[in-house]
Amino acid sequence: MGRTYSPREMLEKLISFNTVSDRSNLDLIAFVEDYLAGWGVATQRVPDPTGEKAGLFTLIGPWTEGGAVLSAHTDVVPVAGQDWSRDPFTAWEDGGRLYGRGAADMKGFAATVLAKVPDFLNAGLRVPIHIALSYDEETGCDGARRIIPVMLEHAPRPAFVIVGEPTSMKVVTGHKGITVLRTRVTGHPVHSSQLHRGVSAISVAAKLVGWLDGKTAENRSKADPDCPFEPPYTTLHCGTIAGGQAHNITAQSCEFLTDIRMLPSESADQWRSAYRRFIDTEALPGMLEVSENCSVEVEELADVPALGDEDDGLAETLARRLTGDNARNVVVYATEGGLFQHHGLSTVVCGPGSIDQAHQPDEFIELSQLDRCAAFLDRLVDSLSHLTAEQV
Repeated sequence: MGRTYSPREMLEKLISFNTVSDRSNLDLIAFVEDYLAGWGVATQRVPDPTGEKAGLFTLIGPWTEGGAVLSAHTDVVPVAGQDWSRDPFTAWEDGGRLYGRGAADMKGFAATVLAKVPDFLNAGLRVPIHIALSYDEETGCDGARRIIPVMLEHAPRPAFVIVGEPTSMKVVTGHKGITVLRTRVTGHPVHSSQLHRGVSAISVAAKLVGWLDGKTAENRSKADPDCPFEPPYTTLHCGTIAGGQAHNITAQSCEFLTDIRMLPSESADQWRSAYRRFIDTEALPGMLEVSENCSVEVEELADVPALGDEDDGLAETLARRLTGDNARNVVVYATEGGLFQHHGLSTVVCGPGSIDQAHQPDEFIELSQLDRCAAFLDRLVDSLSHLTAEQV
């Protein structure tokens, strides 16, 4: 028999691993593997291309189709530059709250799920519970993008997915998608007194950023007042920009980053195509008239699909029954839920903690939220212990 942990004890342990996205998460993964092995639960590790990070998945219960995926990411955002009152990777309690990096986003859900493994094993499940732990969610969901196909290939197909991002245990049925683009503009440098002979990469970049802002304004003007998202339209935003060599030289290069956050009814492909058409018709021709060495390159850095409403979705139906939450809840941030849904799996987002605490200094989760999550999992296990694979 393996070691038992309460959800709080497990969360303290997970917080102790510094899994900021630019670091390895292998120590945490090894701990989870050893913990599950102590309970006789086999796992499959899914490494990233570098071998410095990995996700894992496992199945508890009968080797049959149906059942639930409980999904969480193991990476956290950086703490550098933030004003923490204590060590971010040593959990502490104060006033009914547990503090530490990842407490809310989203090691609280992972900890509660892992602490409940002994209960899962003793429940007499009629359909399985799958546990999926990913990496690099905070930088583009690359971990889930690799784990999901492997899980679907090597384990029975689950019926639905619960992604445990912090929603205060509300049932979230929709979120926006996101695509992140890097645009590199190459101009033709000349002395600024001979401006007519050159192409300023900065000026071209400004034109492109203006197009992005214009599209956001256009979307705002046409927004559906009944759309549940805030804001209720797709946004196109330039977050960073850099370029140029000197005040008296037309800039040879300029680079900027853009994120586009799309409604579920829209796709990254349509926005990338529209952006590329504007570049090819309104920016490049004039540049190439001056020099054939001018160019505009667009590189996709991340693409996370939106989570859309499902007609009679199993995940939503069951999650609402288990929580009693019948409100329409959507969020504007992206999650791995869109990737699971993209693979044809009914998906909702529902987990402990508040998104207001995510990424903040002195991040915390209310301990009562861990209790609510544990009770939710107890009710889920009870359902999966009485329903057949045909029912779930």
